[in-house]
Amino acid sequence: MMIRHIDVKQQFFTPLSLIFLLISLDFFFQSKRSHKNLPPSPPSLPILGHLHLPKLPIHRSYHTLSQKYGPIFSLQLGFRLQVVVSSSTAAEECFTKNDIILANRPKLIRGKHLGYNYTTLIASSYSDHRRNQGRS
Repeated sequence: MMIRHIDVKQQFFTPLSLIFLLISLDFFFQSKRSHKNLPPSPPSLPILGHLHLPKLPIHRSYHTLSQKYGPIFSLQLGFRLQVVVSSSTAAEECFTKNDIILANRPKLIRGKHLGYNYTTLIASSYSDHRRNQGRS
C-alpha cells in the first residue's frame, strides 16, 4: 500500500517539476534574447511564444497585428523568431538596401546533414560560393 502512495506523488510531481524547469529555462533564454534590437512584438507565452496568435486565414491575423504594432513586427513562434514585414515600402527597403544582410540562412541541423555541411544552394549562407552556385 505504501509503494502505491509514492507512485501517485511521483506521477504528480515529476511532470510538474519538468514544466517548472521548462518555464524557468524559457525565461532565462528570453532575457538573453531581449537585448537584441528587435521590432515591437505582442506579449508572448513561455515556451510557446506567439503560437497562439495566428488564426486562419493567417494573412488577416497578421493584418490585425500590423494595425496594432506597425508595419514591421516580430513574433516568437516556438523557438524560432519571425519578423513580419507588411508594408510594401518596408519590403522594398529590405530587398534593395539590406538585401545582403537578409540573404543569409539560419544554421539548422538539417542544413549540416542534408545540405552537405551548408554547401548546397538552399542551406548555404550568402558568400562567393553561393553566388557561383546560383549562376550554374
